[in-house]
Amino acid sequence: MEDQSSKPMPIRCKAAVCRAAGEPLALEEIVVDSPKAHEVRIKIICTSLCHSDVTFWRMEDFPGVFPRIFGHEAFGVVESVGEHVEGFAAGDAVVPTFLGQCSECVDCGSERSNVCSRYKFAVEPGMPRDGTTRFHDSHGAPLHNFLGVSSFCEYTVVDTNQVVRVDPAMPPSAACLLSCGATTGVGAAWKLAKVEPGSTVAIFGLGAVGLAVIFDYPEYIIEMISGNFRVRIINSENLACQVAEGARICGASMIIGVDLNPEKHELGKRFCLSLT
Repeated sequence: MEDQSSKPMPIRCKAAVCRAAGEPLALEEIVVDSPKAHEVRIKIICTSLCHSDVTFWRMEDFPGVFPRIFGHEAFGVVESVGEHVEGFAAGDAVVPTFLGQCSECVDCGSERSNVCSRYKFAVEPGMPRDGTTRFHDSHGAPLHNFLGVSSFCEYTVVDTNQVVRVDPAMPPSAACLLSCGATTGVGAAWKLAKVEPGSTVAIFGLGAVGLAVIFDYPEYIIEMISGNFRVRIINSENLACQVAEGARICGASMIIGVDLNPEKHELGKRFCLSLT
């Protein structure tokens, strides 16, 4: 007889659930299913708010579907793994990503692309392999996930193609930004624009990606403390200007920031911009 004691069981935990477009998120007790094949269940330690979460939270029409658990920038620890999982084990420090990588298709093997052609980026809810959810509310009704991550929850289930191991010594509040904001900003200069040494670079829009800081809104870090969510506001001056940093790493000699908001002028000069 197969030993059932070693198999992961469903977990009851808390999540910030949105029931309708634009409505406040409500802290609810939910059930997170066991990870299926090629999936890991992650205990979320720290998660941040990306403007993409806000965009989809406001959407009344598809792909804005509800009820839903938002969040996709996070740092956590693998709690359990499903069948056929390789390279991950319980206790690993990880960050989820909204883009998958099979490491086998033509696009994953190309230096010109980071969009996997086997597990394509999709904004509709559901796990990438079977389209189903791993979340249910206290009445058993399904809750939709977001970008295959849903980090506004104490535990989440993510496909292994959307998980990356990181150094456990890395500060959680910094590690979670690698999921989206920091990598998007640096990657825009490094991988997309391919900034060359001695270049002059102009950054249009000194907002969340341009400066990796949401200046119009505070940058929020949401931590799990003793079973409760704690929201902590990060001082924006402690975050690097990621696009500019990417350009600097590539050897740009001058970095110009362009924005219609005059208040961004002084802020831009603080964040390693040559001119604003």
